[in-house]
Amino acid sequence: MITQFIALVFASLLIAGAVSDASRYKISNWLSGALLLPFVLAIAVNFPGWTGLGLHLATGFVALVLGMAIFAAGWWGGGDAKMFAAASFMFGWPLGYHFLFYTALAGGGLVLVLIASRHLLPAIPVLARHTPGTALAQGAPVPYGIAIAIAGLILLPRVDLLTTF
Repeated sequence: MITQFIALVFASLLIAGAVSDASRYKISNWLSGALLLPFVLAIAVNFPGWTGLGLHLATGFVALVLGMAIFAAGWWGGGDAKMFAAASFMFGWPLGYHFLFYTALAGGGLVLVLIASRHLLPAIPVLARHTPGTALAQGAPVPYGIAIAIAGLILLPRVDLLTTF
């Protein structure tokens, strides 16, 4: 029961990050920090052993370094990098690798949807008025928090810390 509650909190925080990124292009520091709370609770409830804990911590820190590199390259915002790293602690290894893959896959799909929408929406006058200032506006950044949340939600049922033995 407690693991389902932890999963619900984690999923809710991922969704909140996606909504925040989609609506404001900003993922708050408190949200990224809050994503660590379900991880800490899951460790307390379902301790994976010292090796398992080490793998979860290593995955999170590697994801932080990777996220900072992607941010430095200008492909992500800082909030995206922090959200990705914070969520990665929950997934551990080898699921962290899958999280990276699914994030890239969802990001590619998101980019394709945005390209198509940005091309098609200006042709519809009623919708064209509502696109400025949104992710649908021409030249707007991609709210990658959506892709991170999609990947996290897809993989959440496979998290070892949330599995009842």
